[in-house]
Amino acid sequence: MVGEMSKGLVATQTQNPVAQLQAKFKELEAGFKAWLAKQSLPVEAAVVTATSAAQGAAIGAFMGTLTNDVSSSFPTPPPNAASMNPQAMASLQQAQALAGGPFVQARNFAVMTGVNAGISCVMKRIRGKEDVQSSMVAAFGCGAMFSLVSGLGGPNQAANVVTSGLFFALVQGRLFKLGEKFSQPPVEDVLYVKTRSMLTNLGLQNYEKNFKKGLLTDTTLPLLTDSALRDVKIPPGPRLLILDHIQREPELRGSRGRN
Repeated sequence: MVGEMSKGLVATQTQNPVAQLQAKFKELEAGFKAWLAKQSLPVEAAVVTATSAAQGAAIGAFMGTLTNDVSSSFPTPPPNAASMNPQAMASLQQAQALAGGPFVQARNFAVMTGVNAGISCVMKRIRGKEDVQSSMVAAFGCGAMFSLVSGLGGPNQAANVVTSGLFFALVQGRLFKLGEKFSQPPVEDVLYVKTRSMLTNLGLQNYEKNFKKGLLTDTTLPLLTDSALRDVKIPPGPRLLILDHIQREPELRGSRGRN
């Protein structure tokens, strides 16, 4: 009876539609990436740009539904808008662009994500790697195109295109560096591998900082004395345990004898 229930449970888990859908999606995604990697650069760039733009458009349309009410509160330009102060007119257009409805935001996000992904794809193929330089170039193109299509150009469109591109590039460069910093695993200190293992076995790992402060590395373990441990402010009890461990450890005891 128990065996039948277990088999039924396994069968239910195996037939879980959500798990099957996720597995199918991953399979399709892997197949698509494998196919894309075999294509020429123009084809890969076009496909990546189109798919990323479609994703960006979907996100922008959703965001636009949230800001639609806000955009409706902005005044419409008067009939004599041409005679308005150019700076005031540019400010009004910028505010409308940033708080546009679903269509406006879908267009803006499609351009940003599509251009960014397309340039990144080309840079990766050409340079063979993804680094901060490639990321900043893609962000510059993204910011420049966003400035053009969103109406943020203002009276001096060329200067604003460059300014927007540089702003996007600097922000992306900073974010890339932060991402690298937090994604990299901590570097193992090779000078304290044996020391760390010894202290962990003795339950004294909190004293690793004392060893490092006194420059007592793995090579000095056979030479350790009570006074040396006292100099790095390790209490009497832990000192006794450490010295006893070194005395009992064949490798360290042999090194002590040879020294």
